[in-house]
Amino acid sequence: MLKWLWLSVFVLILDQISKLWIDANMSLYESIPVIPGFSITYAHNYGAAFSFLSDAGGWQRWFFAALAGTISIGILIWIKQLQKTEMLSAISLSLILGGAIGNLIDRIAYGHVIDFLDVYYQTHHWPIFNIADSAITVGAVFMLYESFMHKDSAT
Repeated sequence: MLKWLWLSVFVLILDQISKLWIDANMSLYESIPVIPGFSITYAHNYGAAFSFLSDAGGWQRWFFAALAGTISIGILIWIKQLQKTEMLSAISLSLILGGAIGNLIDRIAYGHVIDFLDVYYQTHHWPIFNIADSAITVGAVFMLYESFMHKDSAT
C-alpha cells in the first residue's frame, strides 16, 4: 500500500508551498478577508494543536519534532503492512503522514509552525491552522469513519 505515499508527498508540497508564500508575502498577524467567516491570517504556532504548550519556554519545539518524527516512522511501517483491501486506511494514514511531516519541517526549520487559515463567526475565531493540520484532521476523520464502518459490518 506504499503506492498511496504520493498523497503524502502531494500534501507536503502543497503545505510547504503555501507556507512559503504566506511567509514571503504577508507580515506576521496580517489578515486578508476572503469571504465572510474566512480570512488568510499569518500566525506562528509554537505549540501543538490549538497552541497547546505554546508558551512552554522552547523545549516543546524538540519534543513535538521528536514526536512527529517517531509517529511518521510508525505510520510508514503501518502503511507498509496494510492489505490491498485496506485502501481507506492507506489514504487516511498517507494524509496524516504528509501533514505530520509538513509541520515537522516547520518546527525544525523555524522553531514554530506557520498557520494561516482563519475560520470565524462574528468575533469567535477557531484556532488558526494550515494545510498540514487539515490533512491530519481529514485523515483522522476517515480513520474514525472506517472504524465505525467495520464495527457495523462485523455485527
